[in-house]
Amino acid sequence: MLIDNAFMDELLQQAQASPRLRMNYDLRTTVDDQSQRMLNAMLPGTLLPIHRHPHTTEVVIIMRGNMDEVFFDNDGRETGRYHLDPSTGHCALSIPRGQWHTVEVLSPTVIFEAKDGPWTPLQPEDTLS
Repeated sequence: MLIDNAFMDELLQQAQASPRLRMNYDLRTTVDDQSQRMLNAMLPGTLLPIHRHPHTTEVVIIMRGNMDEVFFDNDGRETGRYHLDPSTGHCALSIPRGQWHTVEVLSPTVIFEAKDGPWTPLQPEDTLS
């Protein structure tokens, strides 16, 4: 499978049509694949709650656009902000297991995202309100 500009354009068009202003594309090749590998197309205005993944690190590689990945402490105070933009050379971030985080999308953006193990829904205690 070739991931090129035309593919990313189509994924961003699907994100535009989504009420969430984002669209995932699953990159797993079989139902037996227990990894989490996906493309995530996101538009400015998409809302992603502050959350954490208690059992896995998350790796984000930006392919197009630019965004801020924002880290928080247990009380919801911002502790770090990482601007990802491939044109500046800041193109990837490893988010530690258990780190509270969200994104602020600044332009139409496509990222590759990977986590260990199978997908599990976030539990209420893994989202800050």
